[in-house]
Amino acid sequence: MSAIYCVTLIRKIICATNMSTTLRVFRERCRMSLLSKLFGKAPERSVEIESSGDRFSVPPGTTILERALAEGIAYPHDCTVGTCGSCRTRLISGKVEAITPFGYTLSREELEAGYILACQALPKSDLVLDVEIGSSAYQEAVRQPARFEGADDLTHDIKRVSIRVDKPIHYKAGQYANIHWGDGSIHRSYSFADAPEAGGTSEPHFFIRHVPGGQFTDRLFGGSLPAEPIELDGPHGNFWLREGKGPIICIAGGSGLAPLLSLLQDAANRRVRRDCILLFGGRGERDLYAAEAIAAIRSAWTASFDYWPVLSEENNPQYRPGFVTAYAAQALERLGPGAHGYMCGPPPMIDAGIHALTEAGIGLADIHYDKFTDASTGA
Repeated sequence: MSAIYCVTLIRKIICATNMSTTLRVFRERCRMSLLSKLFGKAPERSVEIESSGDRFSVPPGTTILERALAEGIAYPHDCTVGTCGSCRTRLISGKVEAITPFGYTLSREELEAGYILACQALPKSDLVLDVEIGSSAYQEAVRQPARFEGADDLTHDIKRVSIRVDKPIHYKAGQYANIHWGDGSIHRSYSFADAPEAGGTSEPHFFIRHVPGGQFTDRLFGGSLPAEPIELDGPHGNFWLREGKGPIICIAGGSGLAPLLSLLQDAANRRVRRDCILLFGGRGERDLYAAEAIAAIRSAWTASFDYWPVLSEENNPQYRPGFVTAYAAQALERLGPGAHGYMCGPPPMIDAGIHALTEAGIGLADIHYDKFTDASTGA
């Protein structure tokens, strides 16, 4: 591949698209091709996954995730473009180059601790990594036709949506599915809101918040969704309750309550005996919902269970004031040592929560989260 050919293609891509990630990968591969012509073929880099013992080689210009999947390794992933964080990996040794900055998705604490995104990482040396291999492959994702069954209002901007599928879907509590509509080229990701059923779930439910201007939620809240063909694919994600005996702190905001309710309902059904505090943040009292579901979990829980609603923009003596993550240290003091953290909500809440939990003494390896992005955060 000649330099002129590379430059010509790059210019065509710049004119045709604004996809900086695609351009960066292409330019890297052109660069490696030119170096190969001038100085001989660039070496492949070896990658070792310490936690699983997997080993593989990565050719120049290829991401860690891309090569791992080609090798048949069940590497956790979903979006592959650096936004979902599913492929978050701790870099134990070696150097990588980021196609897009990891800081768009990972928190400062994660970056300082050496975490990278495998889908955006090009090895610049031999690597040793730490990641939960196989944990996302509990059930193979299946894409199938689905139909809209109905929606109920939970708050002024969140609906509980029912989707019917022909083939029951099996998932772990805390995972999510992608909903495709129209010609199927665009999808949005939503977490399952109920505990999984033993034989699979034929009518999963999702909590969906209205994003003004959102391609999917404008249709849903405008009432046109039932007339459109949809498809469901899942399960996806590596957010679920890990084994352990220590207490649990759960932090949610907005529709981020869905995967936590699924996780907690399932834990209650399985008679998991671990102290738990659930913190939920809203702007005002009208943002609080699912009181009956939370009460049912509390009733079935076999250890201590507390629910702390927090309102950031409304003074109400019934609830704690301020931002929900500000109460993490207080909750952990109540729970005692050895706690694990579980969080679901918008990116600013997750980043603040990671900071609060690590400041209170929880290690990053014991903090699990699902960062809820939408059209605006994705942009």
